[in-house]
Amino acid sequence: MRFGWTWVGLLFSDDAYGRNAGRTFHSDLARSALGCVAYSEALPWVNDLDKLDRIVTVMKESTARVVIAFAYGTYMINIMDELVYYLEKVNFTTSFGDDVSFDENGDVLPIWDIMNWVWLPDGSTKVHNVGVVKKSTSAGEELILDEDIIFWNFEYSKPPRSVCSESCSSGTRVARRKGQPVCCFDCIACSEGEISNETDSRECTSCPEDFWSSPQRDHCIPKSVEFLSYNEALGISLTTISLLGTLICTTVLGIFIYYRNTPMVRANNSELSYQLLMSLKLCFLCSLLFIGRPRLWTCQMRHAAFGISFVLCISCILVKTMVVLAVFKASKPGGADIMKWFGAMQQRGTVLGLTVIQATICIAWLVSASPTPHKNTQYHSDKIVYECAVGSAVGFGVLLGYIGLLALLSFFLAFMARNLPDNFNEAKLITFSMLIFCAVWIAFIPAYISSPGKYADVVEVFAILASSSGVLVALFGPKCYIILLKPERNTKKSIMGRGTSKT
Repeated sequence: MRFGWTWVGLLFSDDAYGRNAGRTFHSDLARSALGCVAYSEALPWVNDLDKLDRIVTVMKESTARVVIAFAYGTYMINIMDELVYYLEKVNFTTSFGDDVSFDENGDVLPIWDIMNWVWLPDGSTKVHNVGVVKKSTSAGEELILDEDIIFWNFEYSKPPRSVCSESCSSGTRVARRKGQPVCCFDCIACSEGEISNETDSRECTSCPEDFWSSPQRDHCIPKSVEFLSYNEALGISLTTISLLGTLICTTVLGIFIYYRNTPMVRANNSELSYQLLMSLKLCFLCSLLFIGRPRLWTCQMRHAAFGISFVLCISCILVKTMVVLAVFKASKPGGADIMKWFGAMQQRGTVLGLTVIQATICIAWLVSASPTPHKNTQYHSDKIVYECAVGSAVGFGVLLGYIGLLALLSFFLAFMARNLPDNFNEAKLITFSMLIFCAVWIAFIPAYISSPGKYADVVEVFAILASSSGVLVALFGPKCYIILLKPERNTKKSIMGRGTSKT
């Protein structure tokens, strides 16, 4: 074992000495579990060419590069005459030496000389003693070897390697070959998520949940973390759009306040317009809660803020539509009393009542099954996807369903009022804005369900920004165009002219 030989051939003389030495070698090697015997052959006493040829064939076909021999010189000369034509690398052990001692039973304790055969340039051989293996009652078995004087008939004069299989490096495990000795095995690479950091490891070890195997499979490394971040291109783009939308809402609100006494602003229910612009600003801002690493408070706030902001926005649109229809009905004979149901207090109360219902839904959802941060390891084996678990799919569904119900109701009322006889028809703009809103959120549902990990958040943020932008542009774009670029049309006569001509 000194030279790392775990795979050797064994030759022994076909006599009492050889057979006993061979059995002892076999049993000692088996107990030590440090090596295996590739083949074991008895050398004939006479020069039996058939037997010698068969032994040479076994030695040639074996992968063992080292042969251990227990035999007298006579036996060895016969086999050496055969091997000289095939082998250039020979090493073996000869008979025991002259020192004799006895154990407590009176049996002779064996002593073996380790002989080194040297091939000379003229083709002859020389044998010299390079060590001894002996047993004693005090020290047990002892090896004494003078490595400096050993002649190795190999390149660089170094001992040969003689193994059935090379050692398995880190990142692999040993797989025994069926029907072959334990020294013969294959090296199998560890599977993904498993490692081995020892040579000749019998099995691979799984990495902890938050870790993954390195490319070499020799150590565990922390899994990469994925979420919609402010530092990546998607996060930066969505944040920019959100802040830009908020700035536009603030600018439009400033324009409406500055021109609050003009017919355009007064004719479009300035108080509801202010509330609508404020709710749109909240819609743009709530999208920021979906960006960044999910935490408990952001998971709880994101859908609650989104649901309440959008219900406030659509409630304002719904009330505006109802007021437009009420004004038209009041202009007909016998309809004068209808406006008492749509005064400023009733409008504020309706918006507040519809919004309180959504707030109640959100509170019930948060109390019963609050959304929480979740480390998802199912999408990618080598990544941890941080996301917000909704907690209750029913709560999330009711929240979206209530928004959808108000949006469809607003769309239906606006569609019915699309042909009202006004030169600037508010109902047409509401119809168009609700059409955009409904189209975005109908497309959102399948896209959200089929998007894994952070891309589900991207889809939801995009839907929030797209629907908010659609409502903002559809409802306030034409008004700002007239207020800022066509002031000559910002008169009561221009706004109501078409209606007057038809009456």
